[in-house]
Amino acid sequence: MQFNFTKYSPVYYIFSGILIIAAIASLFLFGLKFGIEFTGGSNMEVDFQNQRPANEAMQSALSSFNLGDIIIQPTGANGAILQFRGIDEATHQQILSKLNGLSPAQEKSFQFIGPSIGQELRNKTEIAISLALLSITLYIAFAFRKVSKPMSSWKYGITSLIALFHDILIPLGVFSVLGKLYNVEITIPIVAALLTILGFSVHDTIVIFDRIRENILRNGMGQFDQTVNWSLNQTIGRSISTVMTVLFVMISLYFFGGETLRYFALSLIIGITSGAYSSIFIASPLLISWKKWDERRATNK
Repeated sequence: MQFNFTKYSPVYYIFSGILIIAAIASLFLFGLKFGIEFTGGSNMEVDFQNQRPANEAMQSALSSFNLGDIIIQPTGANGAILQFRGIDEATHQQILSKLNGLSPAQEKSFQFIGPSIGQELRNKTEIAISLALLSITLYIAFAFRKVSKPMSSWKYGITSLIALFHDILIPLGVFSVLGKLYNVEITIPIVAALLTILGFSVHDTIVIFDRIRENILRNGMGQFDQTVNWSLNQTIGRSISTVMTVLFVMISLYFFGGETLRYFALSLIIGITSGAYSSIFIASPLLISWKKWDERRATNK
């Protein structure tokens, strides 16, 4: 017995539309809170020998240094990561002395990134993501060049691109809310996770599209919606098993991988789940909807 995946495609579109509108609204309202890798600043990691002082106590002790917005992220049992504006070495040593006055502390690392370097890295990140999206679209259009009917090959690429935007916007929307509520920042590991999401999501979509292509070449065009549903039923088991094995690892990493990997794992959990959903319930039904729209437009001419 085969499940008709595309029967309820309007419900899928409405659900995804609500998520995308909410994500875009949060991005406009809250924006994204970028880490010092992109904005410039200082990053200090310390490990207190005794009990870690409260965040309020550390912020109060450092208030005289005019460090701007001080972000304090607890790590481990007694550690903390402090982020603030760029400082010179003399101020760095004074801050370390102040922290030692609260509780004996050992500095594990100190990093300073200038604003020009941060802006350059931000620009390169935007270029990398844009090139990845463009390359994926062109590759799919090329791979499906022999299947020009009933859908042109470039439409497979555009459909996959729409699904990819869906998969990236949702985690970005979540992180804009987390940045507003909990000062969660977009860092290099999270950017790496977003690029990984692009690759994983398009891989899942290509597996389904490739099965559609095989069924068309093997059995003829027939009813396109039936071919798409048949292909989805043939690949659903593989899609679910692949996603679940990755999610098990990411969930374990989120809970047991430490503070520095927590949001990297969270972004992958959200993005991979969204990618699995879009590959099955958005990308493939969109092919059928696009074909029906082309047929109605041709009839009305």
